[in-house]
Amino acid sequence: MSNVEREAMEYDVVIVGAGPAGLSAAIRLKQLDEDLNIVVLEKGSEVGAHILSGAVLDPCGLDALIPDWKERSAPISTKVTEDHFHLLGEAGSIRIPNTPMPPFMSNHGKYIVSMGNVCRWMAEQAEGMGVEIFPGMACSELIYGDNGEVKGVVAGEFGRGPDGEPTEAYEPGMELHGKYVLISEGVRGSLAKEIIAKYDLQKGRDVQKFGLGMKEIWEIDPDKHKEGKVWHSMGWPLNSNAGGGGFIYHAENNQIFIGFVVHLNYKNPYVFPYMEFQRFKHHPLVAELLKGGKRVAYGARAISEGGYQSMPKAAFPGGALLGCSVGLVNVPRIKGNHNAMLSGKAAAEHVVAALKEGRSGDTLEGYETELRTGAVGKDLKRVRNVKPLWSKYGLTASLMLGGLDMWTNTLFGGSLFGTVKHGKTDAQSTSKADKFKPIDYPKPDGVISFDRLTNVSFAATNHEESQPCHLKLKDPQVAIDVDYKQFGGPSARYCPAGVYEYLTPEGEEPKFVVNFQNCVHCKTCDIKEASQNITWTVPQGGDGPNYPNM
Repeated sequence: MSNVEREAMEYDVVIVGAGPAGLSAAIRLKQLDEDLNIVVLEKGSEVGAHILSGAVLDPCGLDALIPDWKERSAPISTKVTEDHFHLLGEAGSIRIPNTPMPPFMSNHGKYIVSMGNVCRWMAEQAEGMGVEIFPGMACSELIYGDNGEVKGVVAGEFGRGPDGEPTEAYEPGMELHGKYVLISEGVRGSLAKEIIAKYDLQKGRDVQKFGLGMKEIWEIDPDKHKEGKVWHSMGWPLNSNAGGGGFIYHAENNQIFIGFVVHLNYKNPYVFPYMEFQRFKHHPLVAELLKGGKRVAYGARAISEGGYQSMPKAAFPGGALLGCSVGLVNVPRIKGNHNAMLSGKAAAEHVVAALKEGRSGDTLEGYETELRTGAVGKDLKRVRNVKPLWSKYGLTASLMLGGLDMWTNTLFGGSLFGTVKHGKTDAQSTSKADKFKPIDYPKPDGVISFDRLTNVSFAATNHEESQPCHLKLKDPQVAIDVDYKQFGGPSARYCPAGVYEYLTPEGEEPKFVVNFQNCVHCKTCDIKEASQNITWTVPQGGDGPNYPNM
């Protein structure tokens, strides 16, 4: 593809991804120098179309970026009024008191929001300052300079056929060059993955870890709705099969955001994360809340969970990684948007300082230092051991050990455990199928729980079928010989959109089918496949989910 002739446009800064990190960077750049030429490229059909988050927002990032966000009518108004944490059994629950938890774990003073709508509002602020934002522009390729630095991206390529060759409708896209390129693609983005590998940014850092988050929006009976209530759970239905838990946030207009997170380091290849979510909704506490309501949206995405020790170096020759491209989620707080905003703000400040010195295309070492030692690093460092302790010792022990560790970090600035390693990647954590028995999941009832394909229709995802499949197999035969015969075909279960299936005609070899039209861009396949045989790449711009209020 690199030998295609394209027009090029020059900018001071090119930003890939119109999420909270990328938009924060764009806004801060303009705050510091209104004359800068800045472009933000977004693969979704509009800003917010691919944004999915719980979300309870800690406003500290927005406070630092736009202190008068309330006066500017930001879509952030539902304050947290109740904060509940439950350990579930199959038929009942135990409420875990909030008092033993460190103060930073409290959700009071935080807001229940649609991050898609927050990002749409942030885009309006950025455009009002003169930032150019182009949705529907997937960035499919990096452009490197003479010294090996990243100097730009290819965006807006359309019209390749299923075989990858240009059709009559082919549009080569454009090269967008910048003095610095900021990558804010979200979790496991294809460009960030290439950059991390090319510049060995993971060297000396622990492996990154991930979870799969699935979410539905429901309209419920007004008598059951408690605007501002936040509810989290652990335990059933996952129990010892996997780490994770559920959440229910009571938003505005009698809506709730209900979701479920499964840590992707589970061993049993028969675990079916989507069905665990559907089963969770049948817990008596949850089912009673949903009774008489209706689901209005569905979506899924991977979540970075490695924390402080897993952050790759965030600065590279020619640019920087922001937000979830680095992995800035505080796992016990289940929050990362504030850190994404702070990372964008910090990167912008170091870019402007470099430009004023006449620099370009170098490595912003100051940004890397600030990210690890400043507000973001401090937020993540004090909780760095919660996830690996959970993985090593299980839920019950980790509640005590993780709580103790957070307190010692808070009070004394250190940990009794030092920094606990994660060990294996999530792909390496998957065991072979012969060590386990298939799990018999209840059939969805079509009222509270739903089959995947029905739910995917509520993500409004769409991909032009005449384009190349954006889910690349390194070796199609490995999907049969390794992933199916040795691991039981886990891709047919871990994908929350039903993209992958194995057809087993009697007397014939199994066939691996990739229904890429269903993809909601969660990236789980790129993360969890034991053989690492699947690589997620961007489809043509504008394709994918179209989330309204996620």
